[in-house]
Amino acid sequence: MELSTVLDTLWILIASFLVFSMHAGFAIVEAGFTRAKNTVNILMKNFMNVSLGLLVFFLIGYGFMFGKSAGGFIGTNNFMLSISDPSNTQNFALWFFQAVFAATAATIVSGAVAERIKFYSYLLYCVIITSLVYPIVGHWIWGGGWLQQLGMIDFAGSTVVHSAGGFSALAGAMVLGPRLGKYNKDGSSNAIPGHNIALAALGVFILWFGWFGFNPGSTLSASSQAIAIIAVNTAVAAGAVALSAMVLWIRYKKPDASMTLNGALAGLVGITAGCALVSPVSAIIIGLLCGVIVSISTDLFDRKFKIDESCGSNICSWRMWCVWHSICRNICTV
Repeated sequence: MELSTVLDTLWILIASFLVFSMHAGFAIVEAGFTRAKNTVNILMKNFMNVSLGLLVFFLIGYGFMFGKSAGGFIGTNNFMLSISDPSNTQNFALWFFQAVFAATAATIVSGAVAERIKFYSYLLYCVIITSLVYPIVGHWIWGGGWLQQLGMIDFAGSTVVHSAGGFSALAGAMVLGPRLGKYNKDGSSNAIPGHNIALAALGVFILWFGWFGFNPGSTLSASSQAIAIIAVNTAVAAGAVALSAMVLWIRYKKPDASMTLNGALAGLVGITAGCALVSPVSAIIIGLLCGVIVSISTDLFDRKFKIDESCGSNICSWRMWCVWHSICRNICTV
């Protein structure tokens, strides 16, 4: 085996391990942002996202995503890696990388529907998104499907991962309705604060760390010259949006820790698609705009549309694709 192949495989696996670590971040972010009585339920849902999601993606999801395309809509073979040569280690590495991505798409919904959804209903949802929703969207954009044929660029998954999960989160929050006590008869909103912001902050740091596997790892090559600039763009975009979200929230008299933390996550989502296509200055601009979007969106969903999203950030993630699509491709190219 050539040295370049060995290094590429090793890089994909290291990036996959970093993305896998993000599930610890999701678990404690959601636990921190919700009430103490729901902590065990939150942790079990996140644990089963990984346990069940990886199995389902191995059985059928990967084939739907990267199998031979049927009209640019869905893959039709390579289920259970059936066409893999056991010596083709890169194919196994790619499966692992995409499997942890699939589980990430699934876990986005966990926070949005926290404190309301039945555990077994959530498990059914997890099966559906890792076997059908994420693989089909992924096939459209990364597997040779119709959107890829039209020239759509989503380098690391703002749409494939975060829009798929974000739309699912929005649908779940709308169908389930708000938590008891969230809204008064006059339509006003009551804050239901999380029980441990320290946990939430630690979770955001873990997610930010894991994102350095999420974005740079999407090069799928250890020799790619883009790895360094992708890491820089990922770092500065998240920093910029945290600052932007914090400053905008001062209109409520003081900075809000929850919004600042969610702002950092929004910036990471917003830079994900175009992280290899823009300069660091452009990444900062994208981050600042994401801060505006997440702040306004949170107000709109909570106060205007009466959609209760327990952790504050997930249903906003689907909006981030508008930022990268309009800015990354048309204005801020390197």
